[in-house]
Amino acid sequence: MSIIFSVPQKSGFFPKAFLFVLSISIFVFSVTAFAEIQTSQNENESVETTGAQGQQPAQADSVPKDTARTGGQQPQTGAVSTDTTAAGRQQAQGDTAAAGPSEVAPADTSGEGETADEESHYVDHIKRGERFFKGLLPHNNRQPSCVSCHNLVQLDTLNWSPSAMDIADKYIEKDFAAFQAVVMQPAGVRMAQVHQGYQYEEADLKSMKVYLDDLSMRGPVAEKQNINRLLLFIFLTLIVIWSLLELIVFRKIKYKAVPLVIFLAVFGYQVKMIYEEGVRLGRSPDYQPSQPIKFSHKIHAGQNQIDCQYCHYTADQSKSAGIPPADLCLNCHNLVREGTLSGQFEIAKIIEANEKQIPIEWIRVHDLPDHVFFSHAQHVNAGKLDCIECHGDVATMHEVKQVKDLSMGWCLDCHRTKEVQFTENSFYESYEKLHEQIKNGQVSKVTVDMVGGTDCMKCHY
Repeated sequence: MSIIFSVPQKSGFFPKAFLFVLSISIFVFSVTAFAEIQTSQNENESVETTGAQGQQPAQADSVPKDTARTGGQQPQTGAVSTDTTAAGRQQAQGDTAAAGPSEVAPADTSGEGETADEESHYVDHIKRGERFFKGLLPHNNRQPSCVSCHNLVQLDTLNWSPSAMDIADKYIEKDFAAFQAVVMQPAGVRMAQVHQGYQYEEADLKSMKVYLDDLSMRGPVAEKQNINRLLLFIFLTLIVIWSLLELIVFRKIKYKAVPLVIFLAVFGYQVKMIYEEGVRLGRSPDYQPSQPIKFSHKIHAGQNQIDCQYCHYTADQSKSAGIPPADLCLNCHNLVREGTLSGQFEIAKIIEANEKQIPIEWIRVHDLPDHVFFSHAQHVNAGKLDCIECHGDVATMHEVKQVKDLSMGWCLDCHRTKEVQFTENSFYESYEKLHEQIKNGQVSKVTVDMVGGTDCMKCHY
């Protein structure tokens, strides 16, 4: 053993201070990971309990008493009609909590034990419905599970089928008969093909409806933040502190260059991490949010060859390209009510939004900082730029993503190299000197920076 550790001891490469810092780091990692797991479990248990207690009284009449054991049917009174927005969920939960005893109890509520049994019974139905939705029940199930098409969590790829949350929000306002009909006897061509041969017992569908209603009331589960990068930064900070203490205080290592090299390498990597995080605050290349309606630019702009400015009709005369209103979509979708990939579900959202005069909350993809001025009219009308130069080949994208980083350096590089259509362009008629130089052959082309494109006041005024 003395032979194995003789070299490290002579060089001083493993001092007690380093082992102490390493032990502290391992302890911090372990405690943080355990706390994260416990917090996640507590949140899930709290969400399930809150959702069940908040919705159970209002939905009690629509839940079969013991379909798991008897397969019996209970009278269906319909689901609670409520808004599908976040505010609507909160209001519905508040109304349920504030309901009086006569509204809460579907039967005799003389004892607290019976109320507790009802709540437990309702939670059981939620869990049973969730298992049916995920294909875990029945055990001999050979048909595709619901979750195989209708995702419960956010996906990185586009799923043309509606998510579980979309279905839950839509059918919480409808009774069980409507939900049963759309599952077992769908009207759409695409959905009828997918659901062909499906066999579900009525009791199973009722449990599934209860689960989806509860999901709509609770809302989507918040995604956990990834703190691995933060933990790595903390661990590197401990190493930096140890190396500094070794250089200044401990001085145990024989070769002084060892802690110095460790300090420079680790601190340099931390500076790199800080720079990368700072850049991400203002730039977001490859940003591709999920939109409230699954609209495909590949189908509309690519296959159907719809011109960009038919929908974004203010691009050549306004600062913003604009988002088309729902009634513009209905120029086509008054007749086209079913998509080849999406079926009827997504187009129905447009029709409903137009009928109820509810604006569609599209998520902006390309967004510059507030201190930057940018005008589409300047670039599209005067500059004669094609959309593809800044937004990428949108006609090949189902979901639009940010292709360029939209940094100031990217803009300046374009302004220094991009040749403008200077002649036969009324916007540049006032640049008499440049026109004269072109006629005399002194200038062969005009770039954006020659007409003030790199002037700070053009974008930051």
